[in-house]
Amino acid sequence: MTLALAADDRPYLPRGVRVVEDRVRGGKVLLAPEKAIALDAIGVAILSRVTGTASLAEIVADLAATYDAPEAQILEDVQRFMMGLRARMFLGVRP
Repeated sequence: MTLALAADDRPYLPRGVRVVEDRVRGGKVLLAPEKAIALDAIGVAILSRVTGTASLAEIVADLAATYDAPEAQILEDVQRFMMGLRARMFLGVRP
């Protein structure tokens, strides 16, 4: 199985995985059973667009428009981020 997402893949957070406020340290964390990942502002921006219905292409287009950045660069960064989450079972993908 390849971890790369296709443009029309729809990423989602699997059951038990969610973004929550870290009241102790501040900021947000991606929480899963027995695991947590501290998120920076970029991670929060990406994951706030992961709805299970939005495709990778739609997420990238929205981020590029919001941050006035080239879609190719956004795609590279989002793909790398999502592949890392997918490898650790923090992200699922629907075709």
